[in-house]
Amino acid sequence: MSETKTKETPPEKAKDGKASQEQEAETKATAPKAPAEKPAPASPKSEKKSSAKDEAKAEPKAGAKARAGQTKNQVKDSEKKPAKKPFPMGPNPAIDDEVRYTSVVFLNAVVPLLKPIVAEKPELRRAFAGKRGVVQISCLTEAGSSIDGRPKRYATHLVVDGADLQPHLGAHPAPNLEIEFPSPEKFNDFFKGKVNLPKMRGALSNGKLLVATVKALLAMSSLLGSTSAPATVAERDLLTKCMFYLLTTGISQLNKAGHPDVRKWTEPSPDRVYAYSVDGHPELGAYIRIKAGKSKAFRGEYTRAAAFFTMRFDSVLSALGTLLQTDDMLEATAAGRLTMEGSPEYGAELGALMMAVGDYAK
Repeated sequence: MSETKTKETPPEKAKDGKASQEQEAETKATAPKAPAEKPAPASPKSEKKSSAKDEAKAEPKAGAKARAGQTKNQVKDSEKKPAKKPFPMGPNPAIDDEVRYTSVVFLNAVVPLLKPIVAEKPELRRAFAGKRGVVQISCLTEAGSSIDGRPKRYATHLVVDGADLQPHLGAHPAPNLEIEFPSPEKFNDFFKGKVNLPKMRGALSNGKLLVATVKALLAMSSLLGSTSAPATVAERDLLTKCMFYLLTTGISQLNKAGHPDVRKWTEPSPDRVYAYSVDGHPELGAYIRIKAGKSKAFRGEYTRAAAFFTMRFDSVLSALGTLLQTDDMLEATAAGRLTMEGSPEYGAELGALMMAVGDYAK
């Protein structure tokens, strides 16, 4: 809102004041002029003293203004936001882009799924009970980052506090336990189901934490490797949640990694939200927000307003039919199992990106 400036009206002059001024003017006009007295010349010493006094008065004022200016600049500098660190798995000639995109999806979108999987599986909660430390999963690469002089690597680490796992992207300077692969290719192969044994750093001193972590990785592999809906309601809900998380986070991370198809989708976009939801299950939802090339994935139902586009399923089984590709999307839409809330063209774009993430995570 613009502020309205009002001019202050000067106070009116008193009538007696005005009259005295007029009389004084008339007296000056009629009275004979007296010879003007020449002022006595000022002594050089007095001039020097007065100028010195003026300078002395001016210096504190100037100094105060300068100090005030410095203080303002210091405040402005302190208020500046710290520069954002570059994405640690961005384009690099030392590694093939397709290999890098696959590592991005596995490290930044799949490994963080250990958090909800451990939280919702009783046997894994028991396995992690009483365990504390930092578990890191990494692969060595010249395209990665180095901390404290260690070899460069891509990494994601988990801060473990019992069954509470907090994932963090990037390397930790001193993890208690590290599962380290010799290259991104070997790391990708392991997560795709091939036998590639990594180094287990810290395994002897953190044996119980290693056992719990391996159990969690195997449980995640079994769940995400499902080709049909799991038998139990709890497993179906967990798989749906994990798939929604994987898709939204995977798309966002590929965008940050510079994937051309995802960048083409996000760069020209205004502020928009794309969401996944299941009727009656807000806790399973997830969404991604994009704007002018930037993106961020969120877990849970989007509640601020209507999302720009929502892929809504009428049940968990309907969601898994589409996610596991056991149900045709067009047939599901025609039968009402899937509702596209938004323009179909945007649904097609989102569907293509879902397929890209799925291909990298297979």
